[in-house]
Amino acid sequence: MTHEVHVPSWPGVVASLALVALALGIVARARLRISRDLVIAAVRAGVQLVAVGALLLAIFRYAGLPGAFAWAAVMVVIAGQVAGRRGSGVPRSRVAATAGLAAGGGTTLLALVLLDVIPAQARVVVPVAGMIIGASMQAVGLALRRVRDAVTSGRAAIEARLTLGLTAREAFAPHTRDALHTALLPVIDSTKVVGLITLPGAMTGLILGGVDPLTAIRYQIVVMYMQLAAAAVSAYITTRLAEASLFDEAHRLRV
Repeated sequence: MTHEVHVPSWPGVVASLALVALALGIVARARLRISRDLVIAAVRAGVQLVAVGALLLAIFRYAGLPGAFAWAAVMVVIAGQVAGRRGSGVPRSRVAATAGLAAGGGTTLLALVLLDVIPAQARVVVPVAGMIIGASMQAVGLALRRVRDAVTSGRAAIEARLTLGLTAREAFAPHTRDALHTALLPVIDSTKVVGLITLPGAMTGLILGGVDPLTAIRYQIVVMYMQLAAAAVSAYITTRLAEASLFDEAHRLRV
């Protein structure tokens, strides 16, 4: 049985600025010199959430499912730019990140809809897509950073393998495994301890909405599984594309 959802009022939201003031006081007292960044972050968070809230309201009312998938595509592009910066120095890192996120996020989201795990409704597709892309973005960013570090610190070893007659993929294989291992560890660790250390967002939101905890966990189980799949596919595709960009047609490592 569900109950009326209690959410903070706008005066309550304004009152919560006292918590930001508390954090600002600690930063100032410790002389961390990030007071300006903290204020900007707080203001941006508020403005962005209000703007996105208004946009989602319009999508739910007027655009429906096509609008939801269009917004998911926008999220993929934005996340690809953010994650791609982690691989600065790797050719076309942002393209690789965007393609990986599109593959992982799109495959996972379509599977959930086609298998009737989630209803094909805009107000469901948008938040689920956000959770998928958010988890995948972290994995893609970590993978690209490891690829970049591999080229920086392991160039001699890679070129030595190439001189022994290995193909580009074979020469880079140890670094590919390391990048994927690093990328997937956070989502694997969070899946291991879900419910024991934290109550994740989807489950918490449902419980706050009055849903029975045993019902809420079904949704959270799906969320954890979809994040595992999306992160794995996204990181794999991104790493392979980044790897391919590092070598020319003759299997030589680019400068």
